Amino acid sequence: MTKLKLGALSDDRPIKLTVELPAAVHRDLVAYASALAAETGGQPVPPERLVSPMLTRFMDTDRGFRKHRATGG
Repeated sequence: MTKLKLGALSDDRPIKLTVELPAAVHRDLVAYASALAAETGGQPVPPERLVSPMLTRFMDTDRGFRKHRATGG
């Protein structure tokens, strides 16, 4: 199996945010949750729990964003 970019999810204090996603993105989140559970040996998490760690991972690996933050932007 391919190593997923996300690991086990941390239990962090949530901030409520409402977003609308295309149905295809929701289906992919459900499939990702299933793949993550298979990889980590846990139970699939609700798809909404994946959004925050995925966005965090995306921003952490975006070189342009890191450069912008480093310059005080």
